[in-house]
Amino acid sequence: MSAHSTMHRILVVGGGGREHALAWKIAASPRAESVFVAPGNAGTALDTRMTNVAIADDDTQALVDFARENEITLTVIGPEAPLAAGVVDGFEAAGLACFGPDAAAAELEASKSFSKDFLYRHDIPTADYAVFTDDAAAIDFIASLPPPIVIKADGLASGKGVEIAPDRPSAETAAQRMLADSGRIVVERYLEGEEASFMVMVDGTHIVPLASSQDHKPAFDGDTGPNTGGMGAYSPAPVVTDAVAERAMRQIIEPTVHGMAADGRAFRGFLYAGLMIDSDNNPRVLEFNVRLGDPETQPICMRLASDLVDLVEAGVNGDLNTLEPVWHDQVALGVVMASAGYPGSIEKGHAIRGLDAVDNTAIAFHAGTRLGDDDSVRTAGGRVLCMTALGSSIADAQASAYRGAAAIDWPGAWYRGDIGHRALERRQDL
Repeated sequence: MSAHSTMHRILVVGGGGREHALAWKIAASPRAESVFVAPGNAGTALDTRMTNVAIADDDTQALVDFARENEITLTVIGPEAPLAAGVVDGFEAAGLACFGPDAAAAELEASKSFSKDFLYRHDIPTADYAVFTDDAAAIDFIASLPPPIVIKADGLASGKGVEIAPDRPSAETAAQRMLADSGRIVVERYLEGEEASFMVMVDGTHIVPLASSQDHKPAFDGDTGPNTGGMGAYSPAPVVTDAVAERAMRQIIEPTVHGMAADGRAFRGFLYAGLMIDSDNNPRVLEFNVRLGDPETQPICMRLASDLVDLVEAGVNGDLNTLEPVWHDQVALGVVMASAGYPGSIEKGHAIRGLDAVDNTAIAFHAGTRLGDDDSVRTAGGRVLCMTALGSSIADAQASAYRGAAAIDWPGAWYRGDIGHRALERRQDL
């Protein structure tokens, strides 16, 4: 155990549900001497095992200064914006251990056109596509595709820069609007199948797959309504069979990691492939994220039996091949509780009632929350909480998560009532 006995002072960068779950799992490690979260949220503020730091997640210099002054030995970057902005480059230049891709590798998520061109160049399965900076050319290409048609803004869009247009006129409208906003779009052929999130840890060379998961992007029950950052998730995902996972590793993840290294952009950090799995169980890449998904992180952290500090340390040191994570056999499911109006404009500042009433079978991971002056917990974002529970089956975990959600309220609070329905339909014994 000598290689894994060093105590660490750890900084988690970010303030959402993903970061609360990461900090919660890291703080459970016997190797975590202290855990800081920058900027954190009300959930991390109320957990006595961690300390919030009032630094914005993209303020690289302030984060590096804090890490130096507080003898931080391991930093984990949660969100995509700081990664794309080069926060890892800043830490590495200062000689500080930091888990996450540098700015060059983060382009896999930061630029949809870079990502699609990379996939095409390395012969990794994805949808047919073209990249446009010009309305007329985009409209010509749209005319060649059968609807529905997928339009993507090129830059970071927090999981919301994608529109699936049901017909050509709406595709043209979406293309013109996104071009006006971002200057560059990707138009691609719609893929049929079932979506899943396939996440791995990478140390530049070696790859450790995490448990499979599936999220619900549409806002409303029955997977209807506008796309969101994710309204709930569960792990494992029944659609990701052992055969699908093996294909995803061999046809997608391994060629991506090798291709990035070959292109001089070696990838280190959490890599998330959004996959579409067709009726023949063939996975194709919908998108890459260069960080863990939110809300998938919350169920995955609940199912992880291994020490996350060991895994992150191995990721930084380049020896992930020496570890294999262990997972609880149970199913985990998380239900996102959102503010009125989400994913559109929302009100902030409502007091959240009932957090103390949640029974011990569920955990309320905080996302868009802050502490009020009176130490009350208040809403501070669109996705406010992710009520997450472990269970012996999908139905069992679902029941616990919804029981927890029902205990909590604030003006306008809402959530989907059917998180996990695809898994229940696919495999009744879950």
